[in-house]
Amino acid sequence: MLSAADLKGIYVAVVTPFLSNGELDLASYERYVGHLMELDIDGLVVAGTTGESPTIAWEEVEALVRATRNARGARSVPIVVGTGTNSTADTVRRTEMAGRIGADAALVVTPYYSRPSEAGILEHYRRASRTGVPVIAYEIPARTGVRLSAGTMRTILELEGVIGLKDSSGSTQLLRELGGSIAKPVLCGDDSLLFEMLEQGASGGISASASVRTKDFIEVCRQFAAGNDPAARETFEGLRSLIEDLFREPNPSPLKWLLARQNLLADDTVRLPLSPITPGLQAKLSRYVEE
Repeated sequence: MLSAADLKGIYVAVVTPFLSNGELDLASYERYVGHLMELDIDGLVVAGTTGESPTIAWEEVEALVRATRNARGARSVPIVVGTGTNSTADTVRRTEMAGRIGADAALVVTPYYSRPSEAGILEHYRRASRTGVPVIAYEIPARTGVRLSAGTMRTILELEGVIGLKDSSGSTQLLRELGGSIAKPVLCGDDSLLFEMLEQGASGGISASASVRTKDFIEVCRQFAAGNDPAARETFEGLRSLIEDLFREPNPSPLKWLLARQNLLADDTVRLPLSPITPGLQAKLSRYVEE
């Protein structure tokens, strides 16, 4: 199981490959994850937003985790599984099941759609944190419709079973407001803010874009950790156009298109309501195919 000390560097948020008929493509998945495992990543996130969690069944999550463990082999790369829903009971159940199938931690998103009070959200995390599976809290107001205060997030991070935070709040404000008042790590969840968040004290990132040019994303964190801020900034600036292009249309459609063109996936199919990318974006992304 993961501990707070393990939350550093680059955790790659992986896609879920599908065949052209929409069925799970485990052969592509093992090839893709096997490629990432060779690149010295710090961890993998399965069945998160990038993995199309709203449209994959729990049985498919189990198959993905088994395939991830097969691709990992004897390596010690941790596996984080997205288990958060807008039902506390279902989140607890999925988090417990994730632990049973080999997850090293669970990524639990702030409950979405129902827009609960901060007291309700705190209790949601409290119950998830009691499962015995380490929990990474996931704050992403653009998707949940709720923005937590720094005070509530600080209380969540004080829960014994919560080991850290994925901050996708859209700016560095939450991280700055938390300041040095928390002892647990924060991982950047917005690829475009990776360097800025490192400057504000983040320990790394959970990144979708890091499926491409993975070594450069890892290098940003390593250069920064070594105190070489100018080199880290320069490396990150070299990634900025890639990040911008991968998020010009809804994630993970652009990323899947590019990974398919790099022959890591057999097909770029996404499940509705997501749709394929436009020809214009295809043209933009073509320049990264050889990277």
